[in-house]
Amino acid sequence: DVKRIAAALPERRQTMLFSATMPKTIQGLAAGLLNDPVRIEVAPTATTVEKVEQQVLFVAKDKKRALLGELMNDKGIERVLIFTRTKHGADRVARQLHQIGVQSDAIHGNKSQNARQKALKSFRSGRIRALVATDIAARGIDVEGVTHVINFELPNEPESYVHRIGRTARAGAGGVAISFCDHDERAYLRDIEKTIRQSVPVITDHPFHAAEIANDTGPAKKPQRRKRFGHGKGQGSGHPRRNGQDREIGQDREFAPRHGQNDGNASRHGHNDGNAPSQRRRSPKRHRRGERKAA
Repeated sequence: DVKRIAAALPERRQTMLFSATMPKTIQGLAAGLLNDPVRIEVAPTATTVEKVEQQVLFVAKDKKRALLGELMNDKGIERVLIFTRTKHGADRVARQLHQIGVQSDAIHGNKSQNARQKALKSFRSGRIRALVATDIAARGIDVEGVTHVINFELPNEPESYVHRIGRTARAGAGGVAISFCDHDERAYLRDIEKTIRQSVPVITDHPFHAAEIANDTGPAKKPQRRKRFGHGKGQGSGHPRRNGQDREIGQDREFAPRHGQNDGNASRHGHNDGNAPSQRRRSPKRHRRGERKAA
C-alpha cells in the first residue's frame, strides 16, 4: 500500500517515515522510498529499558502454559499485558486464562476495530486483569498502571522487545517485564541482550526452571517459520501435519487443533486429486519416447 501511494506522488517531494520499531523489512522499505535520509531516534534504547525491572525465566515450550498460571496466582500482578507472536497464540492464551479464573481478553489483527476498542476499554477500567496482544495490535496502546508485561513468546525482532516492555513503567512509574524463553528462543534472547546492551537477569525460583536451556549459551538456529505447501495463495496445504511437526511457533500439544481440521481441509480442497490426472497424462509420453530409442 505504501509503495502504491508513493508511486502516485510527484517525483519532487519531501518524504518522512515514522515507525515505532525498525525491523529489516521497514529498513528495506525506507531504502527504496527515501533518498539519503537522516535517521532520528527520539528515545535511545537504553533510556527506554532502564526503569523496567527485567527478568527471564527459562522454561520448556510445553510448560509455558503452566508457568503462566503459576505467575497469575501472584496478586501483585495487578494489570498485565501479555505478548504472543501470533494471533491464534493470543486467543489460546486468553482462553487459558479464562479457564483458570483470570478475567482477560485478546486483541490482534483478526479482531474488529469495535472488539479491540471494547477489550482496551475493559483493560483500562480494570474490568479485565490481563490483555493478550500481538506486537502490531499493541502499537498505540497507552494504558496507565500496567504493573507487568509478560512475554509469553519472545519477539523475533529485538526492537519489538523494547517496544513491548515500554508498555509498563509509564509516566515515571516502575514496572516489571517477565520473559519466558524456551530452547528455540535462545537466539532471540541473545539478540535482545545485544540490542539493550545488558544481560537480562535469570530467575530460577519457579517450579518449571529448565537448567539445560539456561546453560545453553552457544549459537543456535532461530526458529523457522512454518513451511507452506501447495499452490495458489497458500491457504490450504493438502498435507496433514505429522507427528506434531510444522506447528505454529508457541503451540503445544494442549493447544493443538481438534477434530482433524487439516485433514478436512485437504479433502475439501482436493489438492492431491487435482494434481493426479496431469501426472497420468504425462506418463504414456515418457514410455513412447523410451520405445523409439530402443528401436
